[in-house]
Amino acid sequence: MHGGRLRQAAQTYGIALEQWLDLSTGINPQGWPVPSVPAEVWQRLPEAEDGLQQAMAAYYASPDGLAVPGSQAAIQCLPQLLFADETPAAVRVALLTPAYTEHARAWQSAGFDGVAVTAENLEQCLQDDPQIRALVLVQPNNPTGVLFVHADLQRWHHLLLARKGWLVVDEAFLDALPQANSMIQPRMPPGLVVLRSLGKFFGLAGLRLGFVFAETSLLQQLQRRLGPWAVSHPARYLGRLALLDHQWQQTARLRLQQDSQRLAELLQSVHLPPVGGTPLFQWILTPQATALADLLAQQGILVRSFEHPPSLRFGLPHTDAEWQRLEQALQGR
Repeated sequence: MHGGRLRQAAQTYGIALEQWLDLSTGINPQGWPVPSVPAEVWQRLPEAEDGLQQAMAAYYASPDGLAVPGSQAAIQCLPQLLFADETPAAVRVALLTPAYTEHARAWQSAGFDGVAVTAENLEQCLQDDPQIRALVLVQPNNPTGVLFVHADLQRWHHLLLARKGWLVVDEAFLDALPQANSMIQPRMPPGLVVLRSLGKFFGLAGLRLGFVFAETSLLQQLQRRLGPWAVSHPARYLGRLALLDHQWQQTARLRLQQDSQRLAELLQSVHLPPVGGTPLFQWILTPQATALADLLAQQGILVRSFEHPPSLRFGLPHTDAEWQRLEQALQGR
């Protein structure tokens, strides 16, 4: 189950929606402050010349991107586009695990042979299996927080390109880590796709706005697949403003680093030491993951539970009252 299914949890546990503390999503709880949207934005169809492309190019330091209705839309299209002229059964795809499960679901639904790899063994798997023609990574990884070395990513890209394959890097959580090198390049080379989103760092998951960076021919194919007006006018209007708000971005990065450290220390203090994380969440391994998630849910606190391996991902509380509520629940378990 994905994080953020608050209504489902409210029905399951019989707790009113407004009484929940939702820590299941890894979304910035103090997201970019959304201003009023002018009436004409709601009334007119979106236009490509609205400044979003320029704001995107400045923020990501590359013009080779396409706005999409959330990176999930691209995730579902990419398997068919990247190997459009080949039989899926002839292509093996290395899929990082544990990771965002929609990547694996999209490739498997398209008929591709998925090979589960871990951060520790993926290098060896790529070397040992020349039939692997695509590698799908999340950087930093969700939920483990693993951050791959930029030189390794470049090497894997070159290896796959030599096989006429692709490296796909989902950077949905990278905005909060400006010191980490993105794989986005001023001119995107063949064999590389990078996904970005305004849902996590900017806290605008409901906006459904993301970007795909790749060579121009692939972006054109994706645009045709999505059709006209794929991104709503309000999403384009607000996305441009958010990307241009550098002061908010700087302040948010500092605050998220501090809050993530505070969360890590809180979990450590109750004998649930994180084994990974990002500025937006902390991840713990525990064989009691399901039971602990249930115990917290009985108190109206929703966290993200994983079965393989048994683990929990905690997002950031917002207010002091929310921090105290989480601490009391964990101490009393």
